[in-house]
Amino acid sequence: MASTHNIKLLEICRVTPSSVSTESSTVLSLPLTFFDIYYLKFPPVKRIFFYELTDSITPSFFNSVILPKLKYTLSITLSHFIPIAGNLTWPADAAKPIILYTPNDGVSLTVAESNADFDHLASNQTHDAVESQPYVPHLSTSDATASILALQITFFPTKGFSIGYAINHAVLDGRSIAMFMKAWAYICKEYEEEDKIHNHPMLPHELTPFFDRAVVQDPEGLDIEYIRNWSGIKWAGLDANPRNLKLVSSAGVAGSTVHSTFNLSSKDIMKLRQWTESQWGLVSKEKDIDHQTEQPHLSTFVLAYAYTLVCLVKARGIESERKILYGFSADCRTRLVPPIPVNYFGNCVGAFGVFTEAKALKEDDGFVFVVSSLTELIKGLEKCVLEGAKEKLAKYMSVEPGTADIIWVAGSNRLGVYEVDFGWGRPKKVEIASIESNGISMTESKYGAGGVEIGVVLKQNVMEIFNCLFITGLQDVHSTII
Repeated sequence: MASTHNIKLLEICRVTPSSVSTESSTVLSLPLTFFDIYYLKFPPVKRIFFYELTDSITPSFFNSVILPKLKYTLSITLSHFIPIAGNLTWPADAAKPIILYTPNDGVSLTVAESNADFDHLASNQTHDAVESQPYVPHLSTSDATASILALQITFFPTKGFSIGYAINHAVLDGRSIAMFMKAWAYICKEYEEEDKIHNHPMLPHELTPFFDRAVVQDPEGLDIEYIRNWSGIKWAGLDANPRNLKLVSSAGVAGSTVHSTFNLSSKDIMKLRQWTESQWGLVSKEKDIDHQTEQPHLSTFVLAYAYTLVCLVKARGIESERKILYGFSADCRTRLVPPIPVNYFGNCVGAFGVFTEAKALKEDDGFVFVVSSLTELIKGLEKCVLEGAKEKLAKYMSVEPGTADIIWVAGSNRLGVYEVDFGWGRPKKVEIASIESNGISMTESKYGAGGVEIGVVLKQNVMEIFNCLFITGLQDVHSTII
């Protein structure tokens, strides 16, 4: 038994797809599309779901009821999502990697126990960023193969449990992993002991994955172009062999950083929207923008991201002449021509970013400036989502480390992660554990009603400044807009 960070390792096992699926006994392969290859060597995406039980949870109940049910229904779920149980590999005679499943492949599952303060971890209170890391598993990668998904279930005696995952972004995006987690939760919630001898629960259409890669058309050969891009990248820590499947090592979570979660209620969003509308005409006139034809895109996402971004840049005291790259990943399923099924499983997101100098965000109209730039991005992708796609990866990857601050937003307020209920209630907290000091995470509010949760990782002293800017800024908006 190993112990670290209040964690006791109980078991590491491999869960294979249920034998009820005929596909689990046959070899299956899927090609990567250009959407996948864009993220070929990105660091793993990590998320943790914390579940609090209403009654005191004993080790006996966890080990005899909860854990066996989670394991068994995971196996059933994998029979619907066979490729996840496989690996990423690159055949010698292939121009690009493939997803390969062979019989007896499975997903790594770590089971652990923690005596850490569950209420503290599952709250919105500030905590050391490293405190979250023991609750997400290691995703195994090597020169020749890379795992797709790793899971960890951690038991907190008398409190509840957590489920953490690490995913290979080259195989699936946020919508796809959210669909998998919802499918697992659905099957677990619907499953009864007698189902072992009867039929297993069937998945509803929206949770049934669609794997056909033929729907993603690539007449310009973006997949091979992105392979070339990756081959030409000379990052520290990136293997010189272009066919190596090891992921880029993230900077890691610094021991001096803290994680905080901030809430924007639907009322906050409404006030930000009204304030932007009141300022738009004035700023448009100053910037020589035709505000009659160029109306801002005032979605919850845009308002929440713009507000957080401006607070973050000011809190960090980034020099005015310093270059900043900020942006987001947008789901392209319904934006492609022709559109593809919303339950398509894989990557189907595009990256859309803006280069600017920090001073544009630090000025009094910085918030409106960001809203305007995000509006321009969104209007562009709605016209032609793949415009400039050929040059995009090379453009973003050409940013040399240390020459610019990259402040991207991870997650989305439209994935419904708080709907992942395994039968013991909705999550008390969902946290993206893979953002570092240069990122922002976003999920829908656990309270619903159109609010959002914002996750930020910063040094303690910078977090205090950010917290002050975030709260006082909202107070000013509420007092201005009656």
